[in-house]
Amino acid sequence: MRAILLALAVIAAAAPELGWAQSKSGTKAPANETRYFTAIDGLMDGNADVILKETRQGKTVTAATLDVCYPVAKNSDRKDRFVVSLTVNGQTLTGATQSNGAKEPVTVKLNRKPTGDTFEFRGQITIGKTVTEVASTDNSDVSEKEFQESQSTDDGINAQPKDFTDVSPEAVSVRLKLDAVTDFLKSLKGENVEVSLPSLIVSCDALRAGEQTISMTVDPDRAGALIAKARATNGVVTVGWTAGTVEMDRTIRFAAADWRDGDKINRDKLAGAISDVLARTYNAKPTSAVWNPVTGKLKLTLKRPSQLMPSLELTDVIEVTSLVSADKPGGADALMLWISSPTTTTVDEASSAKLILSDESSGDEEGDTRDDGGAIDELAKVFKAKRWDADNSVWK
Repeated sequence: MRAILLALAVIAAAAPELGWAQSKSGTKAPANETRYFTAIDGLMDGNADVILKETRQGKTVTAATLDVCYPVAKNSDRKDRFVVSLTVNGQTLTGATQSNGAKEPVTVKLNRKPTGDTFEFRGQITIGKTVTEVASTDNSDVSEKEFQESQSTDDGINAQPKDFTDVSPEAVSVRLKLDAVTDFLKSLKGENVEVSLPSLIVSCDALRAGEQTISMTVDPDRAGALIAKARATNGVVTVGWTAGTVEMDRTIRFAAADWRDGDKINRDKLAGAISDVLARTYNAKPTSAVWNPVTGKLKLTLKRPSQLMPSLELTDVIEVTSLVSADKPGGADALMLWISSPTTTTVDEASSAKLILSDESSGDEEGDTRDDGGAIDELAKVFKAKRWDADNSVWK
């Protein structure tokens, strides 16, 4: 008996060392890793925005989620989306759900095949009664870090800009929760606010984030009030100024005192001064100056005899758009003036029979700027203004 007890004691003493040796020599299980496919080529005629998320242990897929955003109809800007958790059975991924918007039944069956450094997917996705065949090759995956970096977006909204050198005084954007967008837009009906039509499109990014950005143009004098109103609206995430019309290389800054009547800008005086400068610069006669009551922009029209073929007595019609505002939100001491590049159209204004002309180059950028003639420098002289030094980010 004593011999048996002694033998057991020896085994017990050796057990920790034996266990350590087995642990040291054993193979460690691979850690879980998340990988993403941010495209599956050819799905829904190439119009679907796809994210396939896979959780892997080594090369074995243990879980997968498919997120597909797609047009509700061919050539439609309106989108629907479904997200489905897939059952993994070897290299087969299957699942069922319904779409978020139309509530249509969705079934997914995909066969996944590694092909070197890429992957091949084949199978079917059925939405309602529509069956989409999947046959996609050469698909690459990315890491969690790479995926998150690709998803980060900047809508450019600045709620409290120090001035209007990085954002434009007439350009306002508001980011809202999706379920608040319609009510917000309805509240703008009858208001002097111009809403960007493309911003009404609910993108796939917006569907996934649950937030949409609406872009607007408003008279700079009313922009602050619009932002304050939006800020107090339910469902608003953020609101402020953003990039817009103003380009700093075509902008001057000058003292406001001579161009105000009380707290209002003297627009008639400004329009007259700008027209006089452009008339001299372009050797043309001002014919109209119209302020847009919604956007606050000034449209100037000038005319001059065309030199293209003097014997035809044609007329050059020059149009320039201008915007005037305080140089910063709530500012009163200085004004900014931006003018667009001029656009010139040559027409026959004869009182009798006219020559019908077409200008196929009118959309060219070079054609728009050919009559600029140093107008910005001339305006800076008349208004005793500074111009923007982009290299040093200062007015000079």
